[in-house]
Amino acid sequence: MSEFGKARQKMVDNQIRTTDVTSYRVLDAFLTVPREKFVPTPMRSLAYSDSDIRISDRRVMTQPSPLAKMLQLADIKPDDIVLIIASGSGYTAALASRLSNTVVAVERDEVLAQSSEAAIAALGYDNIAVIPGNPKEGVPSEGPYDVIFIDGAVEEVPKDLLDQLKDGGALVTAEGRDHMAEAVRILRNGDHFSRMSAFDTNAPMLAEFTRSPSFTL
Repeated sequence: MSEFGKARQKMVDNQIRTTDVTSYRVLDAFLTVPREKFVPTPMRSLAYSDSDIRISDRRVMTQPSPLAKMLQLADIKPDDIVLIIASGSGYTAALASRLSNTVVAVERDEVLAQSSEAAIAALGYDNIAVIPGNPKEGVPSEGPYDVIFIDGAVEEVPKDLLDQLKDGGALVTAEGRDHMAEAVRILRNGDHFSRMSAFDTNAPMLAEFTRSPSFTL
């Protein structure tokens, strides 16, 4: 086993299994997808550290343990069509591709979108489409989706994204701010949406999903 392979196994055993992640499919995805391929080359020695990794001015790769808990909460099925919002380096999209039928990933940063597409292609993951675009708008042309996964924390979820869910579909994200957020799962039932709060998390904030400052006298 390579050094990265050993580090990947250690990540799963010491960082992920110990945080109540019990889904075999999620654990297997983290064991299978080489995280180092989605980290900028100068930072690859940090690929399996239990910390966030900044990959651009706007994007941070979430540390493995909270990401695994969020993916377990999403409960992605093998036949699902999944939308990843603010996909960054493509790592979360790659993980989701091992759990689902098809993944659509949207990322505003064109450099990140291109590099993630290259990493995904090099690994032969042929069920992922990376689309440059505004994360708040999603990709309605490819929907509706069984699961929408926002890869980071938001202050509020835009209705435009909820409208892209299939009836019975779920959106998973972290709601809050300043690394104080709560993992939530929002289920669609016709025109109604129900919300389940799951656990506290420290997912990095997504700048696109902060509320505009309100004017007060």
